[in-house]
Amino acid sequence: MLVNLIPEFLSTLSAADRSAAYHEYLDRHRPILGAYWQNYVLDPESPHAEPIIENALRADRSDLKRLLEDVDVVAIAEDGLRRATEILEADCPVDLYLMVGVGAANAGELVVGGRGVAFVCLEHFTGRANAQTYSMGLGPQLLPLWIAHEVAHTLRYTSPSSRAALRRLVDELGGYYDGWELGSRATLRELVVNEGVAIAASQAIAPGFDPWEYFGYNRRQYRRLRELDVFLRRAAANDLDSSGLGLRLRYLSGGTSPAARLVAGKVLPERSGYYLGWRLVENYLGEHGAASTVRAAVEELRQADDRASGIQTA
Repeated sequence: MLVNLIPEFLSTLSAADRSAAYHEYLDRHRPILGAYWQNYVLDPESPHAEPIIENALRADRSDLKRLLEDVDVVAIAEDGLRRATEILEADCPVDLYLMVGVGAANAGELVVGGRGVAFVCLEHFTGRANAQTYSMGLGPQLLPLWIAHEVAHTLRYTSPSSRAALRRLVDELGGYYDGWELGSRATLRELVVNEGVAIAASQAIAPGFDPWEYFGYNRRQYRRLRELDVFLRRAAANDLDSSGLGLRLRYLSGGTSPAARLVAGKVLPERSGYYLGWRLVENYLGEHGAASTVRAAVEELRQADDRASGIQTA
């Protein structure tokens, strides 16, 4: 199901009391927007939330308004969601929210009450960088790629046929996605594979983009990771079956210091785990396709790697 929150957000900008209007909007959609804030921003009840809200309400939105005038983003999103659920053989509900964020992720995934939720923040897809909204300046043509990526995550967490440990962990959290809790409890292998299967799914659902765009890299970073391929797989081997937020930050987060990304004498590019995860799912994907890959347990993926390497298992 597609839910478009853009008109409601824009209406808050026309209110006499913008802050009060935003809080009413937040309360109307508290299950989803509260989960977005908690996972991608900070506690919305924190005193630090108010300056973030004020900045979001003050920001110049002319680029977003121009996008909405020029591009039928709802039609693009509906088609992207349809393709993703068909190709990934969705066997559970998935909601897609179009929304305006507050300077955090351009897209993401949630589970709320056991139901998978993908979201995209359209201020990042206007094709124009905007310092006031922290827009990444991505083009709207990239929307299907990111929708596919996030839908793949939600199916990995909620599909009744998913064999992923992350599905069990989400169940243990009462059917809710908590990125920090999962980042602490899941192994690094689970976490990087989670991104790898989403990248593989987006390649199947939205083909035709440059290779680095599926990873959220620029061309130079993608080239560097290709050069580091053998080193990265070897150097990460000792970390893959460990868990801890530090590992998540080292391999999957942007903005970390070079010291935090130092592994075996080399500083890894930021978010190198996205490339590593894709490499770890590549052989299974070739054998079974995207729908099965999204649901596969890490041991199934490891066995496919072993088969590709000629390693015999009992």
